[in-house]
Amino acid sequence: MKIALFSDIHANLPALDSFFADVANLKPDGIYCLGDLVGYNIWPNEVVNAIRNRQIPTISGNHDAVVGMPSDKPSGIYTNEVLGTDQINYLRSLPAHLKLEFQLPNGPLNILLVHGSPRRNNEYLTEETSSELLLEMMEASKADILCFGHTHIPFHRVLTTANGHYKHAINLGSLGKPKDGDPRGCYAVLTIDEKSSSRDKESVKVSFARVVYPVEKAAQAVEGSSLPNEFATALRLAR
Repeated sequence: MKIALFSDIHANLPALDSFFADVANLKPDGIYCLGDLVGYNIWPNEVVNAIRNRQIPTISGNHDAVVGMPSDKPSGIYTNEVLGTDQINYLRSLPAHLKLEFQLPNGPLNILLVHGSPRRNNEYLTEETSSELLLEMMEASKADILCFGHTHIPFHRVLTTANGHYKHAINLGSLGKPKDGDPRGCYAVLTIDEKSSSRDKESVKVSFARVVYPVEKAAQAVEGSSLPNEFATALRLAR
């Protein structure tokens, strides 16, 4: 089974459209969105509608969870001004986590999808996060594979448990607002098959795909709105 996972679109419709075109060629068996549909760009309604219309299973990001609530941040103010009531209701009703349970010949394999961490939607898990903390979170949530976003910087780490099993921590990066110096949108592809097992670290395949999209179109749209121009610069420089 091939699963495409993306996160942190942040109202960037050109990036999302390019992702849909790219993933259509991949032909995954499943597509999941790990939240933060809104913020920083001018198309929050269009992004929400595109994901809803495709019935993509989606969880709540930290930006999604506070839509419609008072904000003193430019991104939150703009989103609240333009976001429709139906879209607000959808975002506020999204689940915090999704869990996928595979019953495979070599034993069960559990995947947990979160936005920030299993503990909080705004907790940053980075390449520098200690293995001990990651393992503690994954063992507490009974996850063999933990997929998350929020930092906008992709990585894949394989961790070894005390009993010699392997766990995978996967940050998807950001589709609509990368911060790793590469302005192309990023998403992850997870491959599970009948031989996959927590006892074999090579049996779970993880790859990252980069999506070319019209960055300048998105940046100029930001500059033509009431959003700060620094958001446009962040798109161009991926920072």
